[in-house]
Amino acid sequence: MHRRDFIRVVGGGAILAATASCAPAGADPRAAWVNPGAAETDIRRKALSFAILAPNPHNMQPWIVDLSVADEITLYIDHTRLLPVTDPFNRQIVIGCGAFLELLVMALADQGRTAMAEVFPDGEPQPLLDRRPLFRVRIAGAATARDPLFAQTLQRRTNREPFTDRAIPATAVAALDASVPAGPAVLTIETAPARVAVLRDLVYRGAVIEAHTPAAHRESVERTFIGARDVATHPWGVSLDNPMMTALNAAGVLTKAKMETPGTTAYDEALKFLKTGADTAQGFVWIVTADDSRASQIAAGRAYVRSNLAAAAQGLAMQPWSQGLQEYATQKPVYDALHKDLAPGGGRIQMLSRIGYPKAPLRPAPRRGLAAQLRKA
Repeated sequence: MHRRDFIRVVGGGAILAATASCAPAGADPRAAWVNPGAAETDIRRKALSFAILAPNPHNMQPWIVDLSVADEITLYIDHTRLLPVTDPFNRQIVIGCGAFLELLVMALADQGRTAMAEVFPDGEPQPLLDRRPLFRVRIAGAATARDPLFAQTLQRRTNREPFTDRAIPATAVAALDASVPAGPAVLTIETAPARVAVLRDLVYRGAVIEAHTPAAHRESVERTFIGARDVATHPWGVSLDNPMMTALNAAGVLTKAKMETPGTTAYDEALKFLKTGADTAQGFVWIVTADDSRASQIAAGRAYVRSNLAAAAQGLAMQPWSQGLQEYATQKPVYDALHKDLAPGGGRIQMLSRIGYPKAPLRPAPRRGLAAQLRKA
């Protein structure tokens, strides 16, 4: 932080006292993480209480669930929660729905029930999502086994903070590798320092390109909420609500307008923060599919959340770093470089994440709650 802005925040009691007026009012935006589904009697709703905790792009939570048919769960997309600039073909949104599906199936198995999933039962929508369902899950008989990874659901986090310099051991790499069964989504973990250094540079280049592409940068800024009160009002998107962020916002240093404006403290410090994030990555995890079909995108999301849960079991955290994989024109140089390096045999890189040990315990991302995501009769 620039010195003059630091003084504005901590140099006088008035600004810090002002943050008291920014205290959240109403429901806790992270309440969905506390005893999910404890009050539910319908096993579908109980399972969905875990599924809505799935990682998803920009934390948009774009899910609409239909429970109108007994023993069935059908997922549709909320078209008001898409990312038309940074995700122009809805690929990342579909990957998030794959993560939702995987947690849903695991949560039903944890209740002793088998889930039969059919993806895109009415056909794959291309090139954009439409009003057709993304998947339908039918609850069948008793489950043959519970998935041990499910126990990590409430510990799984996306870490946007710098990692420690602790190296990732081979045992942890093996655990992540074993978490994804053979199938259309192939997971790779890289921890060799020389290779990691190359990827650190590539992913940061993608972040810089996005920051200097006004429409793409604006889309992310618009979906960022700053300060405890703003996050409580908007329990979705990217949340910046620790005490310092709340104080900076109250001081007028950290605002959406300034985040979007090159040369301001907020803009410059955001890039420095991204650089630190890239430079502290102790490894990278990526997922490749042979094609870019909607079914493959769903498979990639299922694989990603499994690897994320396996990381949590090892005390690790992950952060998707997707800028260089996005399909808008200015990203093409990084997109091509990543595919040449990480998918030399062809295919589509669906996910790329940095991984490492967090410096401190992490708070979960806000969630809107199950009721907000159920289709009304």
